[in-house]
Amino acid sequence: MKIEIRKKGNNTAILVSFNTSMEKFESVSERSKFFEKLHGRKQIIIKENKKYEYHRLGVLDEMPHIPVDNSVFIIMQEHMKRMEEFFGEWEDKVMFKTFPVLLDEEETEQLQSPIQVEQKDGSFKLIEVPKKKKVI
Repeated sequence: MKIEIRKKGNNTAILVSFNTSMEKFESVSERSKFFEKLHGRKQIIIKENKKYEYHRLGVLDEMPHIPVDNSVFIIMQEHMKRMEEFFGEWEDKVMFKTFPVLLDEEETEQLQSPIQVEQKDGSFKLIEVPKKKKVI
């Protein structure tokens, strides 16, 4: 007799937790640069009595994620390679740990929602994240 157990969909995601040590950064601005590259930043330029606002994208803007705390977020497993590359650039200054988590259907859909990607001309384009096929 053969018994098969199947999951209903793939709701496995990764919880990422990181810690920055201030003494390992050369300056406060270098630490700020880390957070700007991770979360993106808002840039305001005032020129000739006009105000221009731009959002400079960070790594987390490239992928759907669920923020949990200041240094904790959840991403789908397929985005983990990109996060490992990013944290690898900061490995001597930032420690990170990952934990697999099981999400409910609503949270899984949130992590598969469209994201905005900045193009070379500064405009934004909506990218549809492909939904995974459900296994019944």
